[in-house]
Amino acid sequence: MREPQPCALLLSGAQVVTVDAARTVYTDGAVAVADGRIADVGPTRELAARWRPGRTVDCRGRAVVPGFTDAHTHLFQSLARGIGDGLAIRRWLNEFMWPYALHLDAEDARTAALLGAVEAARAGITTVVDHHYAPSDPATVLAVAEAIEQVGLGGAVARGMLGDRTRIAEERGLPAAFHRWSSARELELTRQCMAERGPGSRVRVWPGPLNLSYGDPELTRGAVELARAHDVRWHTHLSEGARDPADFLAAYGTRPVSWLAREGLLDARATLAHAVWLDEEERAALGAHGAHVAHNPCSNAYLASGTMDWRGLRAAGAVVALGTDGPSAGGRQDLFEVMKQTLFAQRQATLDPAAARCEEVFEAATVDGARYAGRAGGRAGGSLTVGAPADLAVVDLTGAARQPVHRTLSALVYTARACDVVLTLAGGRVVFEDGHCPGIDEEELCARARERAHRLVKRAGFVPLTTPWQR
Repeated sequence: MREPQPCALLLSGAQVVTVDAARTVYTDGAVAVADGRIADVGPTRELAARWRPGRTVDCRGRAVVPGFTDAHTHLFQSLARGIGDGLAIRRWLNEFMWPYALHLDAEDARTAALLGAVEAARAGITTVVDHHYAPSDPATVLAVAEAIEQVGLGGAVARGMLGDRTRIAEERGLPAAFHRWSSARELELTRQCMAERGPGSRVRVWPGPLNLSYGDPELTRGAVELARAHDVRWHTHLSEGARDPADFLAAYGTRPVSWLAREGLLDARATLAHAVWLDEEERAALGAHGAHVAHNPCSNAYLASGTMDWRGLRAAGAVVALGTDGPSAGGRQDLFEVMKQTLFAQRQATLDPAAARCEEVFEAATVDGARYAGRAGGRAGGSLTVGAPADLAVVDLTGAARQPVHRTLSALVYTARACDVVLTLAGGRVVFEDGHCPGIDEEELCARARERAHRLVKRAGFVPLTTPWQR
């Protein structure tokens, strides 16, 4: 019999939800971690005989799951949580979000990003795609990426760009200050940021044109070329509001996705947030080109933006991951909430209780999220399989609200919440355990965030939006 091999960590006695190709769930399972990767997965008895861990964590009554990917967030929004309620998306942007973004300074953005990354780690999120545009100078973008990495998470900061002002941007009232740089200059600044965070970085920088509908099409073209040249993804908002495709059609004679496909810009590097208002041709094009979509059901409900065609996009072949869309568009960065809302929104929209299933939304939050973020790398990212990155979360299922557990997937999707996460590993590193993130003074961080947020609210003139009871 082979002598037990050393490993850094053994999680034992858990409900292990692997999200492997066979959707294996071990009811008394274990996960061994070594060198930042999953070294072994299987029944606890077998792994106990095969491994000599430096540390063992008893996970009885708990589930071990792959770490979640938040496929679309705006961490800079963390200082404005709870403001702007009851506004439809156009008013929400014009009266709240854009003024807020313009009043942020670099330290506000760094503090907000650090706070958001801590919240994500506490929720079992190990990978984030942060669409950052406030402020978007290179020093701030790189500071945001550093803040995310400081917590220990991986992923990307998509640098938000607007470039040359378009007629649609003018009609929608985008602040002129957002068009600080030309399209050519925006691309050059993004290229500089990308060079600073090369392939060895846990948090890369991606080109992130702000929105396909009102952004400069030539900026989008340049972003795609930049992504291809540097072997990364690119990221943007796509048809979130009902008027987005109509405005684009009126200006350019075609719909946004059809334009991307026609111009040869649509491929597997595309990561497109929302994709609510698509026609059949666009859904087919996204699938045919292997594009990636971030579904944000909580944000879509909060802003009454509409319900994405989940089944249609997946059936067409698009990779659909899940996003929170940031703390200002729903309140929490909680993928448990997002999974549940995905189920409920699809069932309500179709009046079909089988329109979306637990297994599908859990895969969207894990293995499909890893594919979306480009973290699979041929090593089954987003799953608990041998060789995969040791990105995982341990979820407590012992509370009264979760008992009895008849089916682990149902318990995780319907009853678990972010606050039930007790341990998060990213790349084999503990990024959350025992109620705190190692190396982060959360008490000081929260105090700093409150102080900066209060000053920001006054500076931006948002005091009327923070009254205790709005009518």
